[in-house]
Amino acid sequence: MSTSHDDELTMLREQRRAALQQQLEAQASQQADAEVKAQQAHMEAAQLDAAMRTLLTNEARSRLATVAMAKPARASTVKQTIVQLHHEGKFTAPMSDEQLKQLLLSQSKSRRSASIRRI
Repeated sequence: MSTSHDDELTMLREQRRAALQQQLEAQASQQADAEVKAQQAHMEAAQLDAAMRTLLTNEARSRLATVAMAKPARASTVKQTIVQLHHEGKFTAPMSDEQLKQLLLSQSKSRRSASIRRI
């Protein structure tokens, strides 16, 4: 009776150890994937920043940095749009501050179109 109980206990311990090992391997795999994705995102951001140095004037870069502080997602979208427009040949580098203002205005949601009704 004692040996079957010991065998059963040993088997349960082995199963638990195997389950923990699988769990650790899965976590390590997820962490490695997250690190790769973070590294890719960092590389893409660095490439966009390098492109902005050549595609924008100093004033336009300053304006875009201000937008990035307030709304990082919008700044990222604008940067991608600038790169896309340059690849399509829609403007010649460097983009001036006035051109960037026009791009920002064209992409912004108009607040003037909202109407208020009073009852």
